[in-house]
Amino acid sequence: MTGETIISFRKVSRAFGEKVVLDAMDLDVLAGEVLVILGGSGSGKSISLRMMNGLDHPDEGTVVVNGTDITLLSEDELVPTRRKVGMLFQGGALFDSMSVFENIAFPLWEHTPMTDAEVQERAVEVLGFVDLGEDVLPLLPASLSGGMKKRVSLARTISLKPDVLLYDEPTTGLDPVTSMTINRLIKDLNERLSTTSVVVTHDLTSALFVADRIAFLKEGRFVFVGTREEAVASAVPELRAFFEAGGKAK
Repeated sequence: MTGETIISFRKVSRAFGEKVVLDAMDLDVLAGEVLVILGGSGSGKSISLRMMNGLDHPDEGTVVVNGTDITLLSEDELVPTRRKVGMLFQGGALFDSMSVFENIAFPLWEHTPMTDAEVQERAVEVLGFVDLGEDVLPLLPASLSGGMKKRVSLARTISLKPDVLLYDEPTTGLDPVTSMTINRLIKDLNERLSTTSVVVTHDLTSALFVADRIAFLKEGRFVFVGTREEAVASAVPELRAFFEAGGKAK
């Protein structure tokens, strides 16, 4: 970790009707780290993640990414940020009618001047990063296992060489062995690609394996932010209760 702040939330608030999800929340994401955001169901974890690339917007406060305040940017103005802040969605979000190759190639066709040969080469390269071979290129998502879909989605996400990777519940619905494969990839890619990663999860095994730091969200604010070791030893009541409940605290 460099210690430099790459994403900054300041006094961020978000409500849905009468329900306040985030309440004047502050957070800094440090360049090079894996930051895990923990919290109970409905605590605002995924909304916080989506604000990091402009998929959701605060009602009040600012979100600064790589020195740019993205809070009030239009969809067109957000394109450069989204190229640099890639997101792995909970369901993978692969295009069902496209092959693995076409799924990975799509952002390259859309956002780069790469030739077909270069796109092919990049697709094979990023599949290698997630431990898949070029034999999967012609396959449709329907023929892939849950773990393979996540890995193909991750390959697509890293194809544009983002600075930041956002993971929304990356191990949900996966068996323990496959989940650990994804956990290892998160750590490995963060180091190999020199990226910054933010992981939203309720999976404590995953959190403790991948995290450099942990941030715990409760009632719209982060009541704890610290290293993995500090989190395990923390006396913050809400975090202690979450650990003791095995990550299922509400």
